[in-house]
Amino acid sequence: MPQLLLEIFSEEIPARMQQGAARDLERMASDRLKAAGLTWDALNVFAGPRRLTLVIDGLPTAAEDRNEEVKGPKTSAPAQALEGFLRKTGLTQDQLVERDGVWFAEISSKGRQTTEVFAEAVDQIVRSFPWPKSMRWGTGTLRWVRPIKRIIALFDGAVVPFEIDGIHSGDVTEGHRFLGSGKPFTVKDFADYRAKLERDFVLLDVADRRLRILEAAKAACAARGLVLVDDDGLLDEVAGLAEWPTPILGDMDPQFLSLPPEVVRLSMKVHQKYFAVRDPAKDGLAPNFLVVANVEATDGGKALAAGNSRVLSARLNDARFFWDEDQKVGFDAWNDKLKGVTFHAKLGTLAERVDRIAALAREIAPLVGADADQAEQAARLSKADLASGMVSEFPELQGVMGGYYARLAGYPDAVADAVRDHYKPQGPGDSVPTAPVTVAVAIAEKLDTLVGFFAIDEKPTGSRDPYALRRAALGVIRLVLENSARIGLRRDAFSAAMAALEKGNVQRAVDKLSLETELSAFFADRLTVLLRDQGQRHDLVAAVFALGDDDLVRIVRRVEALAAFLATDDGANLLAGYKRASNILKAEEKKGPLPQGMVNTGLPNQPAEETTLAFAAAAAATAVDAALETEDFAAAMTALAALRGPVDAFFTGVMVNSDVEAERENRLKLLGQVRGVMGRVADFGQIAG
Repeated sequence: MPQLLLEIFSEEIPARMQQGAARDLERMASDRLKAAGLTWDALNVFAGPRRLTLVIDGLPTAAEDRNEEVKGPKTSAPAQALEGFLRKTGLTQDQLVERDGVWFAEISSKGRQTTEVFAEAVDQIVRSFPWPKSMRWGTGTLRWVRPIKRIIALFDGAVVPFEIDGIHSGDVTEGHRFLGSGKPFTVKDFADYRAKLERDFVLLDVADRRLRILEAAKAACAARGLVLVDDDGLLDEVAGLAEWPTPILGDMDPQFLSLPPEVVRLSMKVHQKYFAVRDPAKDGLAPNFLVVANVEATDGGKALAAGNSRVLSARLNDARFFWDEDQKVGFDAWNDKLKGVTFHAKLGTLAERVDRIAALAREIAPLVGADADQAEQAARLSKADLASGMVSEFPELQGVMGGYYARLAGYPDAVADAVRDHYKPQGPGDSVPTAPVTVAVAIAEKLDTLVGFFAIDEKPTGSRDPYALRRAALGVIRLVLENSARIGLRRDAFSAAMAALEKGNVQRAVDKLSLETELSAFFADRLTVLLRDQGQRHDLVAAVFALGDDDLVRIVRRVEALAAFLATDDGANLLAGYKRASNILKAEEKKGPLPQGMVNTGLPNQPAEETTLAFAAAAAATAVDAALETEDFAAAMTALAALRGPVDAFFTGVMVNSDVEAERENRLKLLGQVRGVMGRVADFGQIAG
């Protein structure tokens, strides 16, 4: 079947927009072609520095004819409804079909030619393309990310003729701006297009450009006994900057290696798009960099490397200036500056936030095995580097620079490390600190954010989370779990954070009880997401959270033990028995209060199954309580497993709703006892199944 090829050739497209543009082109083309009734075998898109390309294989020459039945108003509907339906369908009443008191219209439409649909779709796509930023050029009204130069539009090898704002479709494109022949050339299909582009020094596929960069970069480094420092984000960016990427290894002044390696790497990456290079023999950065050029230089890149080295030296000289000047200033001056920096209009200045974090870190320190004085000291230094020159230039280094400056100022390593790492973990792929002082400050920093914004009623809504509160909650959860920290959310974390807010005169928009409830639910949701990603069922988290426990470590252990129990036959069958008992009790509760008191085991004509379950429930209660006391949740589940047989036998051999009132009440008490014993482990009513 025929192939469709579209290329929109323009001036340089910013690298950060290319992959989003590829997705948008795929979506917009697919939607419009599907709406016209067209199908295809394969659709691919490509994005590069100067072109967006779409190729679709297996398209028919025309869409199939369509017969569609459209439901209209009832025959008894007002005349206006029928008139509106007739206008919509373009039919007369004689052409409608009546069935079961409803009017139906049978509409037939002839399938449109693919070329016609395609030309119309391209016009719509180009005019409505959702670039983050776009521009107009010349005297036209068209907007695109950069001026469009050419459009290729081919179907089955022939040009699909159309014109958009003076730009006519054709079969002509051009290659690399500098390395290419400099002459436009014609193409007949995608294979011809791709091959001719490559001969003219254009790699169409970003995957090919990435591979070329990596292979050549690693080879250049290896030739000098060096190793490329991996950076996937930078690799993606430079792959969008060059159509024929050519890595070149350059040298930099070794004196700059006295700067922190993070400063060197970030200066290379942010300002120059260079890769850092590591010297494995010295276990540190090498006095080199790797730049990805868009040309193949006749001198092997020596002149390019030298020029880039001079530019990099200028950048690193700036960084060294900030490094030297910051050390002359120090933490006291920086913290004083924070008094004039607003964190949030309702939450005060950054200095007031530091006071809250310091107070909170001191409270949390004993719970994670940290020295309270060091935790408070680290917290008071934690935000100071926000006022430093280096962080003003490189905001990505906040915390990192504070750690360096704290160490140079003579603070203990534990304090300096806590200043450096207190933002961690910043995402699901980030490492979790384990040093006690760092853990205390990191938890305090995130709790102040969470409790503060919830207190002023600035909670996430839907996909909107401007203050990254979901990330903060997940960070607290990971810090607690991965360090086995025994911190109660309500009794330790929330209460201490709220006390710090009150001491700082922050006006709450939410009362204390509601705030605690909202925060608990928020953490439950984040924990559910985390455990679900690890393979746990969300209903098990709900079943354990329903007990009101606020110790995250204990909650997770309960969930794990509960999951293992329910995976057994005893667990699955006991759950079924629980639900049956619970349904009976709920039905009785609607009639009035359930009978209370001890279960009798000496009633006349009492069935053996009833007596057996009564003794089993009492024994299980004792065993469960003992297991929960020592947090041996596997043993608690084992104790519940012993109820499976007696529960099954009870429901098989005993009628709960006996005509004898004493028997009925005793059996309801017994079912209540079974429900109560199981409810000490989890709320089994929350579990699906």
